[in-house]
Amino acid sequence: MPVALGSILEELHPYGAQLIAVSKMHNATAILELYNQGQRAFGENWVQELVEKQDKLPQDIAWHFIGHLQTNKVKYIAPFVSLIHSVDSFKLLQEIDKQAAKYQRVIPCLLEIKIAKEDSKHGLDLAAAQQLLNEPGLADLAHIKIVGLMGMASFTDDEIQVEAEFKHLVSIFQGIKDRFFQKDPTFKEISMGMSGDYALALRQGSTMVRIGTLLFGERDYEE
Repeated sequence: MPVALGSILEELHPYGAQLIAVSKMHNATAILELYNQGQRAFGENWVQELVEKQDKLPQDIAWHFIGHLQTNKVKYIAPFVSLIHSVDSFKLLQEIDKQAAKYQRVIPCLLEIKIAKEDSKHGLDLAAAQQLLNEPGLADLAHIKIVGLMGMASFTDDEIQVEAEFKHLVSIFQGIKDRFFQKDPTFKEISMGMSGDYALALRQGSTMVRIGTLLFGERDYEE
């Protein structure tokens, strides 16, 4: 049985963290149920699915793109996406900037950091993130704004390992904040924690948790 929205929001409240309801592979009816309870931020993993839902659902929904994003798909979400969690290259930032400029928008972005031991996870290591932030052309990208980091912990029942990975992300965040964004108050987001580990993520300093299964139940996408 899904957990009530209000129950999760109560858990998040003491930490001041934002809930991103991960709605991938759930239909518009299921999304509207949460929307009608006051939830406005929803996360999607696939561009085509996101575009289809954005077209038919209320226009005040803040859509977060949380999956691996290919440069050739950016143009489809640039008109409306509220935050892209999964930036893992300078090339991708350049494309987001290019497409956002067409709509006179500034798109907030998070750099995805690889903290999990699993090879299947995407993301930058610390050296690659620093290299990206030292790119000479970064200052010329007027239509993107880097506002924090995102990370996914290993899929394991070992809470000690997961906690250590979250601590590692927070340490990287603080180092990048001090070196590159010390005077920028908008660099403040740490997107970490999902249905199985968000309580650990909150205790380590997450500002955004991405929760799907707990809210929606198992995925069964039908329209």
